Amino acid sequence: MNTFDVAIVGGGIAGLTSAVYLAQAGKSVLVLEKASKVGGRAQTNSKNGALFNLGGHALYRGGAAEKILNELEVNISGAVPDTTGYAIWNGELFKLPGSLGAMVKSKLLTWSSKTELVRVMLKLQTIDATSIPHMSLREWAEKEIKNPMVRNVVYALCRTSTYGIDYDQQLASAVIQQVKLGLKGVLYVNNGWQSIVENLRSKALAAGVIILTNKMVSSIEYGIRHQLFCADGETIEVPNVLLTTGPEQSMKLIKNSEGTLLQKWSQQARPVYAACLDVALKKLPRSSHHFAIGIDQHILFSNHSRACSLSQDGEIVIQMIKYLGTKKEESANVHKQELESILDLMQPGWRKELVSQQFLPRMIVVQDMISVQDKQYFGPSVPEIRGLYIAGDGAGHGEMLVDAAFASAKRAAKAIIENEGLNRLRREA
Repeated sequence: MNTFDVAIVGGGIAGLTSAVYLAQAGKSVLVLEKASKVGGRAQTNSKNGALFNLGGHALYRGGAAEKILNELEVNISGAVPDTTGYAIWNGELFKLPGSLGAMVKSKLLTWSSKTELVRVMLKLQTIDATSIPHMSLREWAEKEIKNPMVRNVVYALCRTSTYGIDYDQQLASAVIQQVKLGLKGVLYVNNGWQSIVENLRSKALAAGVIILTNKMVSSIEYGIRHQLFCADGETIEVPNVLLTTGPEQSMKLIKNSEGTLLQKWSQQARPVYAACLDVALKKLPRSSHHFAIGIDQHILFSNHSRACSLSQDGEIVIQMIKYLGTKKEESANVHKQELESILDLMQPGWRKELVSQQFLPRMIVVQDMISVQDKQYFGPSVPEIRGLYIAGDGAGHGEMLVDAAFASAKRAAKAIIENEGLNRLRREA
C-alpha cells in the first residue's frame, strides 16, 4: 500500500466530494468503501430497466450542493417538476392550493383559511430565517398561524422539505430556511443520483484519488499516524483520517473515543427514518395524477418521470415516502400497506401496469436533525484527536440533507489542507 496524506472512510457523496477537493489541492487520497460500489445512500438500483434511488433525495436550487457541484464543474442534468397536484385529507383527494388558481378551486380550505395561507406563504418567501427566535417549529407555527388546517398544510410543506415530523423538536429557524430553499425548486436528476456519484467518482479518479471498494475498516487506532485496521487483515497508516460514516458508526470505529467530540456527536444526534416505496409502471391509469402530499398523513407521492429520465424502456417511475421521524420501531407491513393505499387512491389499477418495485421499510434519510435541544454543530475536526475529521449529512452547520453532506465535505477538506500547511511549517521550524 502506498503512503497517503488522507484516508477517507466511506465513498458516499461526502467522501467523494472531500476526495476531489483534497486531490485537486495536491494531497494523496485513499477512499475506503465497504460496499461493492461507491455512493452510499446516493446509489441507484436498476430493476427491469427502471432506476430506483435509495429513498428520498432532493437537490435544492441555490443550496450548498448545487453550488459545490458547479464549483467542481460536475454537470448534472434534470428538471424541476411541476408541483401541481393533490392534497390528501381523510382519504380523499383535494386540489393542492399550490397556486392562486388552484387555491381558488380547492375545497380543502375555507375562504378565510385561504387568505391566511396566502399570507403565510408570502411570509415564508420573504422572512429572514435567522431572525426567528430559538423555538420549536410547533411553537413558531402556533404563534404565526391561527387556522389549524393552514398549520397542517404548512407542516406538510415543512416535512417535505426536511424529511422531519418531530415538530416539537425541530428548530424553527432551520426548518424555515430549508422551506425557503424548497420554494426555489427541487431538481429531479436524470438517471438517478448514481449519476451524481459517478461524476464525482470520475472527478476524483482524474485528480489521482485511489478508491477501494469491498474494503471495510473495522477499527481505527489514533496516534501520530493513525492505524486503520481492515476486515481483510490489512493495516493502513495515515496522518489524516476523514470519517463520513455518521455519528454512531464513527464513534464505534475509533478506539478510546469516549470523552471526545465523537461521543458528544453520537449522543446528540437524532437520525431521521423513512419508509420508501418505488414502482415502475408501463403507463399511468390516471395520466394527470403526478403529485400528492398528505395533510393528515406523513406521506408524499411523486411521479419522478414527469421531470427526469429514470427508465430504459419508457416506464414511469413513481416514488412514495412515509416519513417516520426519529421513531426506531414500527411495522414494515403497515408502512407498505399505507403506501400502497395511496397508490390505489392516486393510480387505481396500478398493479396491472407494474413492471418492478422497490420497498425500503425503514432507512435513515438523514443522520441528524437540527433540534431545539442541540448544543453545538460538529466538525470538521475532532479537537481531541489531531488529524481526525468528520463529514456527512449529520455534520451540517445549519445545512440539511445533501446540502449538509456537500458543505461538510468541503469544510473537512479545507480544514485538512490548512492543518497540513500548519504542520509543515512546524516541522520546518
